[in-house]
Amino acid sequence: MLTIVLEQPGAFAAVDRPEPTAASGTALVRVHRIGVCGTDLHAFAGKQPFFSYPRVLGHELGVEVLDPGDTPHGLKVGDRCSVEPYMNCGTCIACRRGKPNCCTTLQVLGVHTDGGMRPLLRVPAHKLHPSAKLDYEQLALVETLGIGAHAVERAAPTPADFVLVIGAGPIGLSVIQFAKVSGATLAVMDVSETRLEFCRKQLGVTHTLKPGATAVEELKKIGGGDLPTCVIDATGNPGSMMGCFDLPAHGGRIVFVGLFQGDVTFNDPNFHRRELTVMGSRNALPATFREVIRLVEAGKVDTCPWITHRFKLADTPTVFPKDIAGNPAVLKAMIEVA
Repeated sequence: MLTIVLEQPGAFAAVDRPEPTAASGTALVRVHRIGVCGTDLHAFAGKQPFFSYPRVLGHELGVEVLDPGDTPHGLKVGDRCSVEPYMNCGTCIACRRGKPNCCTTLQVLGVHTDGGMRPLLRVPAHKLHPSAKLDYEQLALVETLGIGAHAVERAAPTPADFVLVIGAGPIGLSVIQFAKVSGATLAVMDVSETRLEFCRKQLGVTHTLKPGATAVEELKKIGGGDLPTCVIDATGNPGSMMGCFDLPAHGGRIVFVGLFQGDVTFNDPNFHRRELTVMGSRNALPATFREVIRLVEAGKVDTCPWITHRFKLADTPTVFPKDIAGNPAVLKAMIEVA
């Protein structure tokens, strides 16, 4: 079976591996589409936390059920599904309290354990989320959307809130989609005018700005004199994340959905004076996957404009280094599996 392996930073290889063997509780799926994520780009560059080589990447997956297994959880042959790639233990304190997304021993497909850059895969049947309406590309984007949706769940905005999303990459775009659904006043900040233009034209974002000396005053104008009640940083950039502490209104909240290998520091008097709430956001919950699918099916979230590049799985070792990694024109790349 053709399998694409990231052997070391900057080096993919196409290898032949055995097909997956049967295991209790798992379903056999055919992989049709694989979304390329920032995690994959960071792993290719050698900058991904919690990562080791060699590794089969791929955790944004649109799949077809070939065999639902001995515990099918309502699945049937031919179902189109999104894969929830977070393999949790089910017994730790996080799992017991309904937060399997941050299980103490979490294994994410394509990060801690081998993922979906191969035609066939076995996954626990309960990690498959079917849809009779969505195509494989839409299903492959559900995981990315889930990251953004969970960050917005953490922020819990209402129509009375003013939300600033920093970073308009794929994760930031997913945050924007669900911030819009909340009905809050929304502003988007990014260093790239191209991405801000995409937000205005494709996502209908009214208020966009770049970081800099005038950002605070621009935000106050948008907020009718007030700063945002919620700031969600999707950059994974330490400068941006530490700068977040100057942007929320007093009593506001910060959600970090991006991450980097290092420490976040802040001025304590500024933090206390504003009585800020700071939250991390990791992965997504099973219910989030189901809600994302519902919203996409209902046409309330549109992923069609996101995909800027497509290529075949077999071409990954040559196309990924040449056309995808480090290319600022790539918003979302999609791998097609023959």
